[in-house]
Amino acid sequence: MQHLPKFLRIIFLLVLALVMMSIVLPTQAQEVVIRYANWNLGTEEENNLQRQLVAAYVAANPGVTVEFVDMSGDGSWEEKLTNLAARGELPDVFMANNTPYYIQNDWVADLTEFVAEDPDWEAVPQVLRDAVTFDGRVVGLPSAQFIMGYFINQDLFEAANLDAPAYGVSVEDFFAAATALTDVQAGVLGLHEPFPIMGWYASTQDENLGWFSFDGAHMNYNSEAFRAGADLSAQMVPHTWQGLTEEQRATFTSQGPWELFVNQESGAVWEGGWAIPSYAENATFNWDFIGIPGGNQAIVADILVVSAIAPDVAAAYDFARWMSFSSEGYMMEAELATAANVVPTRMPVTITPETIDLYMSFVGERPGLRAALENLDGSLVESLAKIVPGYINARWEGRPGIDIGENLDVSMGYIFDNVWTDAYKLEDYSAQLEEYANGILDEARAAIAE
Repeated sequence: MQHLPKFLRIIFLLVLALVMMSIVLPTQAQEVVIRYANWNLGTEEENNLQRQLVAAYVAANPGVTVEFVDMSGDGSWEEKLTNLAARGELPDVFMANNTPYYIQNDWVADLTEFVAEDPDWEAVPQVLRDAVTFDGRVVGLPSAQFIMGYFINQDLFEAANLDAPAYGVSVEDFFAAATALTDVQAGVLGLHEPFPIMGWYASTQDENLGWFSFDGAHMNYNSEAFRAGADLSAQMVPHTWQGLTEEQRATFTSQGPWELFVNQESGAVWEGGWAIPSYAENATFNWDFIGIPGGNQAIVADILVVSAIAPDVAAAYDFARWMSFSSEGYMMEAELATAANVVPTRMPVTITPETIDLYMSFVGERPGLRAALENLDGSLVESLAKIVPGYINARWEGRPGIDIGENLDVSMGYIFDNVWTDAYKLEDYSAQLEEYANGILDEARAAIAE
């Protein structure tokens, strides 16, 4: 065999050297581009904490570039993702609004092996780990958790010579206090709205029921506990914004129920942890979190998923963990918040005494808030729409063939949202609603399993 010409041998050796370098160089030294989509990034001009957290990751990982995928324009989050998927352009890491839909379309990577080797994963509350686990596979990462429940204006209760409810207050004592506080002529209501009661009350009467009567597989709309919650929400209307006449509303400073608590015109408001930064920075009264009467709380989880077609799943996971449950990522967010003199956007996902203390250092010592963060595993998962196949139709969008007055073929959401008006009784429809909803859930679960 003839020898290669000298110049060809030189080229061959150079190419071989380059190939060997690409093999032996560490992964992080090679250029990695991660395409990222989230709804919490604000604008480039705002440069909010989440954008700064992305920049901190890039600075700490030379060779990594994070590109923000433009998710503006018309259409829902799922519609935009579907359009991107159709073009083979799914983001490498993106916020999940309907995880079952992504699983059904084979969009998400299995992260089970990654989290199994991650020391921070064990400090994530089990309730959050369960929320991102499907058929034994971890398909997402909890990027944020927000406790949800009642926040209390302690000063209003004390001014009325009433004991302000605290975390762990009984259901009976909570409603008694809210009822006693209401003084419409003085411009004070016990609660801001009646609607949340239907979400949590059943769980206090039947330990097998979670948020909105979900038991882990089915809805229990026809249960005695859920029907009692519907009745109670109607009974509490006189102590809420919905119970005021137009003339009475005109005497309040607030223009709607969303303003009552901050204007010190309601003793309690049902709200999520995303409101805590505003309360900590702006409230002029003493407040605390009491969650769900009986010593629990609901929890809302934001979830990040890694695309199954990401060019480098391991690199995408490393970035996603930084933006989600990484203790180092949360410490960096706290540093950024300190520099900006604001409260961190997120509550800690990795729960340890240190992360709880760190968060409390921003919002002030609140006994109820601390108790809730120390007690997350029993929480009711409120964000079921993100994780339960069929839940959106079983709770809101499905139409079970029911006419109410002049309103024909009303949705599930319409029925539940208007129970408080007392124009009809939930018990007249609850059996039909339960059968219809559970048929949807069973069908959706079977479709995922195919």
